[in-house]
Amino acid sequence: MAKTRLRQAATVGAVEHGNSAVLVTIASSGELLDRRRIDLTHDLPTHPYHHEGAWAMGRYLSSPWARPISLGDAVSLVERVQAAAAHGAHEALEALASAVPIPIVSIAIRACPELPPMIEERIADNRAMTLADSVMYRRALASAAEARGWTVYWYDRERVARDASAAMGQDIDALVDMMGRAIGPPWQAKHKLAATAAFAAIGCSTRRLSRGKR
Repeated sequence: MAKTRLRQAATVGAVEHGNSAVLVTIASSGELLDRRRIDLTHDLPTHPYHHEGAWAMGRYLSSPWARPISLGDAVSLVERVQAAAAHGAHEALEALASAVPIPIVSIAIRACPELPPMIEERIADNRAMTLADSVMYRRALASAAEARGWTVYWYDRERVARDASAAMGQDIDALVDMMGRAIGPPWQAKHKLAATAAFAAIGCSTRRLSRGKR
């Protein structure tokens, strides 16, 4: 039993929401090991692209919460939040790895759309500005995971349930619902999606290993 446990590995499913994320960690055997909510930044604006960046470009200034800000100040704020998110992601994943009894080898994170490379360009582009905050937090998690040697599995929210069902050979919604009943609340939509993404990543890893043995 001990030897089997040592051979097991764990995968994290992540669902970001603003500057926070829900992480659900599942063993390769399917056992739920951990669930937690993390905050990546503290005491800083949570949407510097969508709010301060937009205000710097003259957007949404009629909103009651808007305030004047220069483009340079908006860029500096984004850089501060980005650095804080990187630090927060590093600390959160380190704490998770310490709490889970078996090695974590991978993390499932929602796939990021392509955005302009520069902060100023993202602020100026209306589509990019609306997506850039979420992408920033997802990439912070991915970078922190890669620094730990974890594999990053990028999932498509629209098809991840289908991928997970195929990987597990059963209806993933029923499996995740059963898991939630066993552990009890909180088991919200974010937890279910994170667990689903973790199962999809486990299935992807299993297929790679199987191909490698041929």
